[in-house]
Amino acid sequence: MFRRLLERDPDNPMVLYSLGTELFKSGEYAEAAGHLRRAIENKPDYSVAYRTLGRALYELGEYGEAREVFERGREVAQENGDLQTVREIGVFMRRLERREGGR
Repeated sequence: MFRRLLERDPDNPMVLYSLGTELFKSGEYAEAAGHLRRAIENKPDYSVAYRTLGRALYELGEYGEAREVFERGREVAQENGDLQTVREIGVFMRRLERREGGR
């Protein structure tokens, strides 16, 4: 369904985010990351897209990029007053720190 919607409006950040989230849920992290990046390009203040993109990058083992995305996403979420996303990004950043410390 989201792919069809994207054909009609290829730059719609909500559709890009929704498709990226569904792909993430099904373990298709690389494809999810591509759509989530496009969502952020089209709506740079879309804090939940940063959260999910960071998670996809984490799952792909792209820890440095995941950290950058999480940090930017936390800033955006704070600017938006989106405290729940700030907290969730904090949880994922701690997981990332533990994973990096375990290498």
